[in-house]
Amino acid sequence: MYLKEFEVRWNDIDANRHLANSAYINYMSHTRLSFMLENGFGQAKMVEFAIGPVVFYEHMFYFKEVFPGKPIKVSLQLKGISDDGMYFSFQHNFYDYKGRNIARCEMMGGWIDLNTRKLRPLPQELYDNLNKLDRTDDFYTITKEHTRQHGQVPQHLDSAE
Repeated sequence: MYLKEFEVRWNDIDANRHLANSAYINYMSHTRLSFMLENGFGQAKMVEFAIGPVVFYEHMFYFKEVFPGKPIKVSLQLKGISDDGMYFSFQHNFYDYKGRNIARCEMMGGWIDLNTRKLRPLPQELYDNLNKLDRTDDFYTITKEHTRQHGQVPQHLDSAE
């Protein structure tokens, strides 16, 4: 399991004096980026393939409050990937300094072609690197239908085109 440790900083705290929800999102993003940088997804490769990751959703579940003063760890596991690597799902778990699970997040995303601004398959070299990540027990192969499983569609304002 890929793990990244974080110090809970003053600016990570909200008005309730515990870890702000935005800090959880930032810690997860940092954890994903660290894994990718260590596994061939550096800026040079992203430029070479003109791709970038996009987040479709992040579902957070909070179990216990987090306060400053003790480090936390954030895990990264592969929950799912499509056959061509276009879609991916990660699971993050947050652990306190004693190893207790304090929060969990499931996120889904895809890869966008930075020239066409459309989703695209992941190049084989990067697919192989991503596919090395430790898998969750409920790992699955993602289909396009999985990306729409929550039934969410845009609802524009009347004046929107």
